[in-house]
Amino acid sequence: MKIIVAKTAGFCMGVRRAVELALDAPSQHQGPIYTFGPLIHNPQVLALFAERGVTLLETLPEKGQGTILIRAHGVPPAVKQQLKQAGFNVIDATCPRVVKVQSIIKSHAAKGFSAIIVGDQDHPEVISLLGFAGDKGHVIGTLEEMQALPTFEHAIVVAQTTQNQSFYLEIKAWAATHHSHYKVFDTICDSTEKRQAEVRRLAQEVDAVVVVGGKESGNTRRLAEIVAESGKPAYHVETEAQLDPKALARMRTVGVTAGASTPTWIIKRVVRALEQIPLQRHPGWRARLHRLQRMALLTNAYLALGASGLCYAATHLQGVAATLPGLSVAFLYVLSMHILNHLTGRAEDRYNDPDRERFYSAHKWELTLLALVAGTLGLVAAFRMGPPPFWVLLAMSLMGLSYNLHLLPGRLLPGLKWRRIRDLPGSKTLLIALAWGVVTAGLPALATAGASWASGFLAMVWAAIIAFVRTAYFDILDIQGDRIVGKETIPLLLGQKASIRLLKGMLAAGLLLLIIGLLIGIFTPLALGLISVPLFLYAIIVAHERGQLLPGLLMDFLVESLFVLSGGVALVYVLMKV
Repeated sequence: MKIIVAKTAGFCMGVRRAVELALDAPSQHQGPIYTFGPLIHNPQVLALFAERGVTLLETLPEKGQGTILIRAHGVPPAVKQQLKQAGFNVIDATCPRVVKVQSIIKSHAAKGFSAIIVGDQDHPEVISLLGFAGDKGHVIGTLEEMQALPTFEHAIVVAQTTQNQSFYLEIKAWAATHHSHYKVFDTICDSTEKRQAEVRRLAQEVDAVVVVGGKESGNTRRLAEIVAESGKPAYHVETEAQLDPKALARMRTVGVTAGASTPTWIIKRVVRALEQIPLQRHPGWRARLHRLQRMALLTNAYLALGASGLCYAATHLQGVAATLPGLSVAFLYVLSMHILNHLTGRAEDRYNDPDRERFYSAHKWELTLLALVAGTLGLVAAFRMGPPPFWVLLAMSLMGLSYNLHLLPGRLLPGLKWRRIRDLPGSKTLLIALAWGVVTAGLPALATAGASWASGFLAMVWAAIIAFVRTAYFDILDIQGDRIVGKETIPLLLGQKASIRLLKGMLAAGLLLLIIGLLIGIFTPLALGLISVPLFLYAIIVAHERGQLLPGLLMDFLVESLFVLSGGVALVYVLMKV
């Protein structure tokens, strides 16, 4: 089964803003924290808010206290005023696109214009828009209802921001013909337009489309309607549990799109479930290979193998012979480090990778023992390399174990935000990259008598760049889950687009480092072959940007394979020299 995920699937700007305001509210505003009505139409996100202490308030109380967030759909101005008079601290999380429509209606209502709102009568956004129109608001949901309205001397026509674009074009055409003096505004959100246009194209390319999102979400329902209008089967699901494996197993190509209020982690879970359907129906060597890949990724065994491959490449890049202790240190330390990272990062994995979270929760004691044994054996292997590698690795291991510990006491420095190494923004990505650089390139240089410090240092920098880009790329994919648990990663600090530009720039720097090192004689001719490694990772990032690479097992395996690729290139180089 081929799976195509729509580029526009998931949170729109307005929903993302509302969700972030709700997530920040408990730490920034006086409690208790409420939302007036469901903040967005997604039950999974609303359940998340409840876990964070943000509760739902459905009716207007006479008196209240604490902080209340106005839903992304907006509320009538009278409701907002009543909430303030009741005693709440009001945070307006209304989508800026909805605010724009409210402003259009408000300014024209003041001039005596009637407002014709094209939308769903009972939708919260439409109710909020009616509040700005006063007694001059009219809601229509069909062309017949538009035709039944009296002729107004002055009127405006606006659309609910998530309205069906094709239907609104029909309304606009009729109004232009029969009431040319009406002022018509294009108020459908550009995100909605792009989402609907993409799903129309997607429906032509696939056998069926899975639409992910809340059943109460109007924009999600419209996506399913557009697919159905195309003649293709549309499966509207809120989670992967609602998929129909029997029906979908017959499809060769399945499209996946999602409403504006659907979080990324739900989309990823649906995609992973779709990947499993053909394997469940036709068990065989593909299913066994899939299980093997999954286990190798979950346990970090494949990543550790890649660390040995990168170590093999980095040593021959310096002109240093690769040794079994050196390769063992890279394998064992990376295995231990990443297992411990996932054991302590299960909170974010709950959203970023639920499959991994379940695996680590079910086998936490076995994995903890494996990490400690691997770390100990890594120190033994480093001791065999010599005293300098051993002491360096011991220091790194102690730093890694202290990553989650409070190093600065709160009593002495009560106002200090950063008490642990993990509290430093982006620290995890930077430390992982540094550790990879040291164990794959630095330690072999330290262990080799007469090795060039310059080549060792530059090889370490190159390896650290590749490891940094790999880790930061996964941080970009996990940006929503990290945001939810308050983990300050580099993509959250810089933004997704700026982070991708940074990674591309670092890959370019890594490529130039290989070329310059070769030209000045610091690196061996292997540098030419290793140019393929940053190019390979660059191609993955570009494919992700274009929506050509799914956030699933295949993509994870491809990214981790770049380290194995480096070892393979080095092996070919060594064999050619013989």
